[in-house]
Amino acid sequence: MADIGKLLRGFRQEWGLSLRQVKERSEVLAQLWGHSSHVVSFSYLAKLENGKHDIQDMAVSKLLSLSEIYSKEPDTLLHACRPPRLDTQLKDPIGGPATTRLITEGRLADRALRVLPDVRSGPPPGKTSLLAGGDNSGRNRYRRAIVGESDLTLFPMIRPGTLLTADTYQRTIAPRKTYTNEFDRPIYLLHTRAGYVCGWCDLEQDGTMLRIVPHPLGQTHFGLLKYGQDVEVVGRLVFIAMSLEP
Repeated sequence: MADIGKLLRGFRQEWGLSLRQVKERSEVLAQLWGHSSHVVSFSYLAKLENGKHDIQDMAVSKLLSLSEIYSKEPDTLLHACRPPRLDTQLKDPIGGPATTRLITEGRLADRALRVLPDVRSGPPPGKTSLLAGGDNSGRNRYRRAIVGESDLTLFPMIRPGTLLTADTYQRTIAPRKTYTNEFDRPIYLLHTRAGYVCGWCDLEQDGTMLRIVPHPLGQTHFGLLKYGQDVEVVGRLVFIAMSLEP
């Protein structure tokens, strides 16, 4: 966004136009389009090019004039002067539509591309495991994993093949009083001596022992594990993507 002034100056210089000539051409457009708001004064454009005018205050009518004069698509200028896109990887700060809709463009489409996986082919791995790639670097807050066929701890609520995102900043086991049902109960990605597990858990015996709690319909059972030695919390799950195909 800070380079929009240089971009506008570059367009004008490519066309060999002075500031006053741009103003004169914008006056022609204003007359043709029937509204004086399309006029771009030379002083206004000079301030834009020199970064002395807040680009976010630019009227759409003036942006349309400049795009027409420089023979550029309006999207080219809009993209250059827009604020940074919201980081909506996991939680959307401004919310979605009031009704269910298909997503085709914009910030929600970008979010879907980041957090939803491509259609996966083939069976899930045998064990729950971290996914390869930059998301799992040691410096990244979020770790991604896939639930393996042998990990039926929360089956059928979370099935093998489900993709997980765990927040490594949330590793403290939440007390039971903080949730009222199984859907609100925090789920954790855990690392045991036998490998990774996705499940609920409780701390017992003054916080020294951890019990991995399976779903009532699950097919996995665990005994007490020594917290910090036999089992470590990778992070709390903040996002899952699960295929509904059989």
